[in-house]
Amino acid sequence: MTHFKNSMKSFLLGSVAIMMLPLLGSCKDEGQESAELSAEEIRVKQSTAIDTLALRTVLNPDSIEGVDALEKVSAEAWILIEDSTGMLINSKNATKRMFPASLAKMMTTILALEHGHADDTVTITNDVFIVKDARVRLGDCFLLGNLINEMVLQSDNDAAYAVAKHVGGDTLAFCKMMNDRAAYLGMDSTHFANPNGMPNDSTYSSARDLLVLARYCMRDSTFASIVGTPKKRIPMVDGRYLDIENTNLLLTSYEGCFGVKTGYTRQAGGCLATAVTRNGVTLYLVMLKSRSRSSRFSESKLLFDYGFKVMEKYKELKG
Repeated sequence: MTHFKNSMKSFLLGSVAIMMLPLLGSCKDEGQESAELSAEEIRVKQSTAIDTLALRTVLNPDSIEGVDALEKVSAEAWILIEDSTGMLINSKNATKRMFPASLAKMMTTILALEHGHADDTVTITNDVFIVKDARVRLGDCFLLGNLINEMVLQSDNDAAYAVAKHVGGDTLAFCKMMNDRAAYLGMDSTHFANPNGMPNDSTYSSARDLLVLARYCMRDSTFASIVGTPKKRIPMVDGRYLDIENTNLLLTSYEGCFGVKTGYTRQAGGCLATAVTRNGVTLYLVMLKSRSRSSRFSESKLLFDYGFKVMEKYKELKG
């Protein structure tokens, strides 16, 4: 397991310090602090917390059954944590800057939900019909809330441009919103130059940053409801419908999966942000540049199986 030990060492030494909200006085107890933090401050604090040491004071994750199988994971970068504590289970190249593919749409979605009006009408016009690789077509018209659902479930690149233009006024302004929110969340290895994550030298992120983003977004109930929907009939303004199936196959093939987002381009490889809950334990995983669309799912299952074994042993030793 030299590979994973070296990866862990690099992560611990090379990670940029997590942006944390300051404590409101060192003499205050945890209950007092929580009472004085706003809901948004608590959300940010929970989403950005990554504890690299807690697990390793109790057990060595490289000693757990199944760890040898991690050598078979083709993904170039990944990070796996327990959500309630932010406890790092294991990782590989977690802070390396890479293409995010459609995991960038997590940011597009949360900003659209916060700043858009669900009942607004959005038309697919020439200036947003750019990639032409998904279900929306030139001239199609949707309510914004429905278009957001279609964008997320279908991972529709042109829908992302239409949403961004409508919410931000233009895509450049919307990308500034994306980058401002990334800075707010301490996503120091991230920059967005488009709203859909298509390959661009100025669009990059890291597994660690995207993990923070996924946890932040999933603490919005509307976002969580959308990404946890396996399939949906999306209405259009003219009365037609699009029948959409979620591109995240783990929702229906892996027990306890309830999100989050897929991504794939030739340059980015198979990407996946996933959340799974079993027996009161919630794990989050972000994987970048798996070798194919299908391997991102099989490799995520392998990592989750390992992660739940680690947490079972951890709870046993902690008593």
